[in-house]
Amino acid sequence: MKGNSRLRYAEPGYTTVRKCRFNHVHYVTTVATDQAACRPTSGLGPHPMLFMQTLERDDAVTLQPDETARGVVVWLHGLGADGYDFLPVIPELGVDDLAVRFVFPHAPIQAVTINGGQRMRAWYDIFSLTRADQQQDAEGIRRSELLIHDYLRIEQERGVPAERIILAGFSQGGAIALHAGLRYPQPLGGVLALSTYLPLHERLPAEASSANQATPILMCHGIDDPVLPMALGTASRDGLLALGYAVDWHEYPMQHAVCIEELGDIGRWLRLRLG
Repeated sequence: MKGNSRLRYAEPGYTTVRKCRFNHVHYVTTVATDQAACRPTSGLGPHPMLFMQTLERDDAVTLQPDETARGVVVWLHGLGADGYDFLPVIPELGVDDLAVRFVFPHAPIQAVTINGGQRMRAWYDIFSLTRADQQQDAEGIRRSELLIHDYLRIEQERGVPAERIILAGFSQGGAIALHAGLRYPQPLGGVLALSTYLPLHERLPAEASSANQATPILMCHGIDDPVLPMALGTASRDGLLALGYAVDWHEYPMQHAVCIEELGDIGRWLRLRLG
């Protein structure tokens, strides 16, 4: 990387390397703030196993395929969660034959205004649940934009071209995925935005990168979401469509969570992008 880079990839920097075996079972979700907590259901019968390496660093956890990665998904967690939040659902995506590396960064810990100043992992501060640009933490959002751009550049330096990198996120992480992905200077393979909205939407026309004007976007949202009402998601979708972006929209009978039908749709979409 060039300039004042905040991250530098170094394999010895991982604190833990272990071989993991995931039971390929179905998951249901529970709602807890901005987390997508998952637990396995029972009585679903035997499923194939998925073998990957889990590589842990202070800033991120990575699921590394046994063979050389041919694609990458950088997946951002929600408010108050961490990079481990979505590890349990990866086997449900059905893409273990595609040699995809999954990178789950941890957001920095900071005070969050809407939660009474409580310190937690957050990609930016939240003052209120409004889309008005003047009421958003523009400085924090841009700080996370630069941080995530570094992760994307690192994956390119490791040999994966930008067009085979997906930027994904849930809730607050999805907001950063949309914000940072559409401003990245090289064409990405896609942006996956789950139960989220587009922050600083009024500034996008002036700040968007032409390289990602045609990048596929998959947006998924729960119809009964009480944390980020679906109206925020549909308003973001409509705004992106009006700007000429290719948005694939899916909605599900759930709250602020992920569901098994959604994971199936995500897996099929990833296979189209990275297969």
